[in-house]
Amino acid sequence: QVQLVESGGGLVQPGGSLRLSCAASGSVFRINVMGWYRQAPGKQRELVAAIGSGGRTNYAGSVQGRFTISRDNAKNALYLQMNSLKPEDTAVYYCNADDRYDSVYVRGRYWGQGTQVTVSS
Repeated sequence: QVQLVESGGGLVQPGGSLRLSCAASGSVFRINVMGWYRQAPGKQRELVAAIGSGGRTNYAGSVQGRFTISRDNAKNALYLQMNSLKPEDTAVYYCNADDRYDSVYVRGRYWGQGTQVTVSS
């Protein structure tokens, strides 16, 4: 299986920036699509951004132009650079991955524990 561990969350002011990281490990040989999802209290978990092994991306409209997803395949690492943060970005951010599919329109089967991002003045 794949284990995913997020880091980099915290408290930032509106307009600030934050960089999230996700480290993947486990017994699987290959990790294909990876992504970031977020969940605010009382709401459904939603896509933030996803990236395929070849670099294809899919961003939620609400973050497009502000967030950048990237990955390092050699390190099995995933990153999310978040700029111009807004209070509505406040949520638990989860790393997501799959070892079978490589579509940025499909949620992977593996999830991290999540890291809290709070945007508040």
